[in-house]
Amino acid sequence: MKKLFLLLIAVLFILPVKADEGMWFLMHIERLNYVDMQKMGLQLTPEEIYSINNHSLKDAIVQFGGGCTAEIISSNGLVLTNHHCGYGQIAGLSTEENDYLTNGFWAKSHAEELKPQSLSVRFFVRMDDVTDRILRLVNDNMTEEMRERVVNQEIAKIEKENNEGGKYTVSVRPFYNGNEYYYFVYQDFKDVRLVGTPPNSIGKFGGDTDNWEWPRHTGDFAIFRVYADKNGNPTEYSEDNVPLQTKYHLPISLKGVEEDDFAMILGYPGRTNRWMPAAGIDQNVNYAYPAWVEASKVAMDAMKKHMDQNQQVKLDYAPKYASIANYWKNRQGMIDALTQHKTADKKREAENQFQEWIVTSFDGDNEKFEQRLRIMDEINAYFELTNEYARSQNYLLMLLRNSRILSNSYRMSPMIMKLIGSDENGSKTSDEELRAVLENVNVYFSKYNSQLEEEMLQELLTLYLMRGNYTGTILPNYLDFNNLKESTVKDFVGEIVEQSVIVNAEKFNEFIKNPQKSDIKNDVLINLAQELYTIYNNKPEEIVEAEEKYQKAFRKMIQGFRDMNPDEKYYPDANSTLRLSYGKVRALPRGNKPNDASENYFTTLKGTVAKYQPGDEEFDMPQKLIDLYNAKDFGSYADKAGHLPINFLTDHDITGGNSGSPVLNGKGELIGIAFDGNIEAMAGDVIFDDQLQRAINVDIRYVLFIIDKFAGATNIIEELTIAE
Repeated sequence: MKKLFLLLIAVLFILPVKADEGMWFLMHIERLNYVDMQKMGLQLTPEEIYSINNHSLKDAIVQFGGGCTAEIISSNGLVLTNHHCGYGQIAGLSTEENDYLTNGFWAKSHAEELKPQSLSVRFFVRMDDVTDRILRLVNDNMTEEMRERVVNQEIAKIEKENNEGGKYTVSVRPFYNGNEYYYFVYQDFKDVRLVGTPPNSIGKFGGDTDNWEWPRHTGDFAIFRVYADKNGNPTEYSEDNVPLQTKYHLPISLKGVEEDDFAMILGYPGRTNRWMPAAGIDQNVNYAYPAWVEASKVAMDAMKKHMDQNQQVKLDYAPKYASIANYWKNRQGMIDALTQHKTADKKREAENQFQEWIVTSFDGDNEKFEQRLRIMDEINAYFELTNEYARSQNYLLMLLRNSRILSNSYRMSPMIMKLIGSDENGSKTSDEELRAVLENVNVYFSKYNSQLEEEMLQELLTLYLMRGNYTGTILPNYLDFNNLKESTVKDFVGEIVEQSVIVNAEKFNEFIKNPQKSDIKNDVLINLAQELYTIYNNKPEEIVEAEEKYQKAFRKMIQGFRDMNPDEKYYPDANSTLRLSYGKVRALPRGNKPNDASENYFTTLKGTVAKYQPGDEEFDMPQKLIDLYNAKDFGSYADKAGHLPINFLTDHDITGGNSGSPVLNGKGELIGIAFDGNIEAMAGDVIFDDQLQRAINVDIRYVLFIIDKFAGATNIIEELTIAE
């Protein structure tokens, strides 16, 4: 009976009872997963996946731009990732005259490759466990603040010991909420250039409508190249830099995939919360996420009106709009999935049984017993206290994140005050100081539309004041909070924007000709921005006190669940560190949405044509792609039935940050690129569903077809190592 009881807890609280669940450290593969992976079809040794002394798969996996994954596919530093991962860089390089986002771009030589304003890739060098070293310095009697201070001091030592005089970036990260610690050594390359991208009608086919949906028909890929100095070292951009000669690059397979084939994904998953308690899920579903969804839709509407009227505005704001839209649909999908699957109820049942286990496992240590008995009470008390606060903070977060008027005002005002000095009538500044300020101003107001930004501020501030809990002191001087109306808030925003010296480049440049400190001190917009950021960043004292108890209790809860099952294999939550997931090519359960193929684990170009809507922003197709389809001119990239494959499904455990991750077969050959998850399993960041959770991947044969037959960029094909 006791074994059955523990098994039930294991199922409910994310123990990896299925082979396809888990995001695993590479250094643990041999002792935790290798036998399972071999049985499923892996043909590589653990050393070929992760090695410190020899070249291995890990040398071909990079973190791209800080938020995605990419893979090295040639010895000359060629990098493959998702189109949506490079979307901001592609848009930043685009103009109305050279609209690479809409029309695509293909460099036929190194000289034609384009340098985005800012882009880097991060190579993983090695990792190690420093849990014992750090935890021996802390104890349960410490406050969380004291504990954090001690831990951070030791982290600083570890990072210095391993960075080899600044050659490497070292990051020490906590796992299981501070029950374990590992350090990671990286090497960062900052000169990364655009080599090729399909047009939006291929790379973003299906748009927001198909986002998170299956079936998909999206060629979500883009190609970049890493550059280094002549000695192969990281360096800033220079025309003298050369393509990086890489340690290892992925071979590419044209054999395609069949259902139940073994596959693995390596990448940098951003964040999961598999240990989240029931009360935390309830808070997200009922308070935090609805506010996020509502505010995101308001922001999207404010942007789209202006984007539809002007192509340059559309290009300038396309990355931001795409990011907001992605999270908008994600958060709504999370609400629906967590509610439908009654995830909070399942977690709550496990928590109740955890309480019972605490009682039955009493070993005579009264102090430890009393601490464990309080764990769930303190966790639940924290969420009960912060439910409404979480709602308000999400409205405020969306305001601060999406209003560039506010963010510019907040970030620029200290710089300007320093420039002006303490003299009430202004002070003389050097030409060098003035030039530095003006350069920053150009950055703040680049790709900036004043009308759009004013409307964004009007709409989001109105929403926050009407739905959130504003606790500041500035606005009551201008607005009647006993009779607050949307129209009065919008009028107020119009007035303060009109009088502010910092809302656009023209007004600021005029101000800087004769800067007066009083103009900044009396600027309502600047003062409001400072206040709103202060409200967001400074928690009420009662919440700080509750959070102190919560953090300690949550850490003990996680360790308590692990203590119940000491022989089980655990994987840590994702936190943007390199992980491996493994599983199979696998369809969704029958009865889900069918696609154009005989089986529903893959799609083909036939389905793309079936969705084609001429002139539609989401479902248009390039004429050349239609011509290639009509001629069935697929070359060596067709499947056995003569169809051109586009996307396929696997049952991997992935999340945001895995975008761009390589999908590899048992030989370590590239068969696809992960780019999305499915809406049915949107609760996957909190609880893994082995029946519904899927990764949606671009078939590598479609990638090569677009490069070769559609774009004619044979120079890229010639760089690749292709296993026929």
